[in-house]
Amino acid sequence: MRVVVIGGSGHIGTYLIPRLVEAGHEVVNVSRGKREPYSPHGAWQRVTTVTADREAEEGDGTFGRRIAELEGDVVIDLICFTEDSARALAEALSGKVRHFLHCGTIWTHGPSAQVPTPEDRRKRPFGEYGIQKAAIEAYLLDRAHRDGLPVTIIHPGHITGPGWVPVNPAGNVNPAVFQTLADGEELALPNFGMETVQHVHADDVARLFMDAMASRSAAVGESFHSVATTALTLRGYAEAVAGWFGREANLTFLPWEQWRATVSERDAEITYDHIAHSPNCSMEKAERLLGHRPRYTPLEAISEAVDWLVRAGEITR
Repeated sequence: MRVVVIGGSGHIGTYLIPRLVEAGHEVVNVSRGKREPYSPHGAWQRVTTVTADREAEEGDGTFGRRIAELEGDVVIDLICFTEDSARALAEALSGKVRHFLHCGTIWTHGPSAQVPTPEDRRKRPFGEYGIQKAAIEAYLLDRAHRDGLPVTIIHPGHITGPGWVPVNPAGNVNPAVFQTLADGEELALPNFGMETVQHVHADDVARLFMDAMASRSAAVGESFHSVATTALTLRGYAEAVAGWFGREANLTFLPWEQWRATVSERDAEITYDHIAHSPNCSMEKAERLLGHRPRYTPLEAISEAVDWLVRAGEITR
């Protein structure tokens, strides 16, 4: 099949596009052309790249038509962040594609209540990103059920892999947290460190997109989480990372308002976003309908990213 991937040079596309090529698909990657994949792969030599500025083309109303004119049997959208953007693309593709896959986020759920959280739990998103992504999901699934738009939505957790800094045990993306644990120095965590984060290896996300394509009849009109099968508490995560460096985690705990004063405003904002959600999402539906199980545990996925940070000199032993 001819598969058009929008935003295929990022975290997920680094793994997804080689998998698509190796499966025998004809692949077109639509991107701004400003990023190389995080990991090199010979499969990219067989990919057609189309350079496009999505924001500018959406502004003049031409982006959806451009994607439709690429005549993909399957379109995979990895970089849609507003309902207006989703509406424009869905309208352009309606009746013209066999399968349309959209990358969402577990942030559509808002704060965890009963865990593990299934996909059909009532959505209570907060923050602009989560609210927009929830609106996109509601619109696309309504189109699927009302007029047959062949859409599937994949909701990743904290995407992790070699080449970038994973969400750390303090709930932000400051690599200094890993260095503190590697050095055996004291690390302050908010509250009692019992909030959760839920990582997923980028290749497991790519695998779920592939499994949804392979089981189209079961996947169309559905949304699926893409996370590791367990979540990590901040405390347990910190203890594991310290152990990788032969250390005992030297942890202290501070009430939120005191803790946030010890870090930058940006780190505090990111941490708050993660601990206010404290995700712990279920993978039962993907296994039941698509036969999909993640290959990586959270710590296995994170360890690959941390190993890369060590090799890159971001963390010193």
